[in-house]
Amino acid sequence: MTIAAHRADRVLLYSIDWQQFENILKDLGDRRAARIAYDNGTLEIMTPLPEHEIYKEVISDAVKDIAEELEINYESYGSTTWRRERKMAGVEADNCFYFQNEALVRGRLDVNLNQDPPPDLALEIDVTSKSLDRFGIYARLGVPELWCYDSGELKIYHLQDGEYVESETSMVFPNLPIRELPKLIEENRADGRLAIRRAVRQWVRERGQ
Repeated sequence: MTIAAHRADRVLLYSIDWQQFENILKDLGDRRAARIAYDNGTLEIMTPLPEHEIYKEVISDAVKDIAEELEINYESYGSTTWRRERKMAGVEADNCFYFQNEALVRGRLDVNLNQDPPPDLALEIDVTSKSLDRFGIYARLGVPELWCYDSGELKIYHLQDGEYVESETSMVFPNLPIRELPKLIEENRADGRLAIRRAVRQWVRERGQ
C-alpha cells in the first residue's frame, strides 16, 4: 500500500488489491462520515465539507419532491457502497435512486450489483474537488444517469457505449428542465429549507405538464 496524497479532507492510496479494499471498508464500518471511491487499485477516502453536505441534502430532497409531485415511485439508497470485483470498481455516491428499476428493489435490504441492476440515477456533489475520476467508476458499474453539481451548475450525463455524454435532459424526468434547479435553490436558500422544497414542488406543477 502506498499513500499517494494526504490532505485534511482526503487520503489517496495506491496499490490496493480487492481484498484490501474490502478489509478497509470493514474497518471503516457503516457509521462514518468518510466516503470512498475505488478504481482499479487506487482508493480515495474523503471527508465531505459542510457546503458539500448541504447541497447533497437539498438536491436529494428536490429529487424526492419532484418524484412525489409526479407520483413516480422511487427508492433512495443514499451513500450505499456499490462495487463489482470483476470490474475493480467501487463508489459511494452522494445519493442514488431507483426509478425505472424501482419495482425490482422495492423494500429490499439486500441489493447486490452481482445480481441486481445498478441505481438508475446517482448524484455527485462538487466533482472537481475529488481526486479520482468518478465517471469511469460509474460507467463500469453501469449507472445509466449521473447528476453532477459543481459551483452552482448542475450537469446531466447519460451512459452511452460505456462512456458518459452530457445531456440537456434527464431520462428520469424527461419533461422537466432539471438544469434550472440550482437557480431555483439559490433564489429560495435564504428563506430556509422548507421554502426551497415548496418552491421545487410549485416549479414541478408549473413546468412538468
